[in-house]
Formats: sequence, C-alpha cells, structure tokens
Amino acid sequence: MTKKKSGFLTFCFSLMPGAGEMYMGFMKQGVSIMAFFWLLIFLAAFFNMGPVLFILPILWCYSFFNVHNIRGLSDEEFYTLEDDYLFHFERVLPAERWNKKQSNLLAWALIVIGAVILWGNVTDYMRWLFPSEIYWSVVDAVPQVTIALILILGGVNLIRGKKKELENKSLEQEER
Repeated sequence: MTKKKSGFLTFCFSLMPGAGEMYMGFMKQGVSIMAFFWLLIFLAAFFNMGPVLFILPILWCYSFFNVHNIRGLSDEEFYTLEDDYLFHFERVLPAERWNKKQSNLLAWALIVIGAVILWGNVTDYMRWLFPSEIYWSVVDAVPQVTIALILILGGVNLIRGKKKELENKSLEQEER
C-alpha cells in the first residue's frame, strides 16, 4: 500500500464517492464505489425511477466515512489493509454453481431491459398518432410499472423460498 496522504486533499477527494479511496491508494475499492454510484444514477435516469436514488446518500456517506476511517488508522493498521473490490459477484454467483434457474433469471432480466428500451423507442415514434396527453402519461408509466411488478414478484419469490427452506430445516430437525 502507498503511504498516507495529505489531510486536506483526502478531505477534498472524499467528497466524491470512490475518489477518496483511490487517492488513498485503494484503487479497486474506489473504482467499485464510484462505478456503483454512477451506475445507480444512470439506471434511475434511464428507467425514470427516481426512488432508486435514495441509495446515493447512503453510498456517499459510506465512502466519505470510510476514507476518513482509513486516514485515521495507525501506520501498522494502514499498511495491513488490502485493496479489494466492494462487490464480489463470483461469491454471489460462482461459475461452478451457475445453474439453469440463474441462467433463466439473467435471460428474463435481459428481455425486460430490452423490452423497456424498445418500448421507449416505439412510443416516441407513435406520439404523433395519438396526441392525447392522458394516453401518453399511461403509456410512459408502463416500463416503471412492469419493473416494479417484477421486483415485487421477485421479492415475494425470495420470501417464499426462504420460508420453504426454513420449514424444510425444521422438519428435518423434528425427524432427528
């Protein structure tokens, strides 16, 4: 790891999520924080889903305080820190455990994203056919409603799966 940096510059860079970590020499961590920050902004703007942006202040605070916590470490603790990515997708979806269900989920996610993009482009060309403002306010809401329903159904499915898993574990323990 590199040596500790200037306190003033550390503060200045810590105001931008990820930049402070990169300034301190933690490139992998800084790039992953910065990429996630800007990816959230892009997705919220692209899908017109402003509520996603509530995550940004949380991410900003995490990055800001993380940089200052790293800066406040003793030299021995600072030099023992390893630079690592914030997210590890290989742990969440290991290649050796990639199964048909996960492939289907990825396929459906790609289909939904493609459909949302196609919907936006097709409706832009059709606005001259149907000039009614009420009609277009409903049509413009379709991608948001679709994604919201998919997220709700996915959450319900996760809850059901966890509930079934817990029920199976309790049945196994009762049989013993």
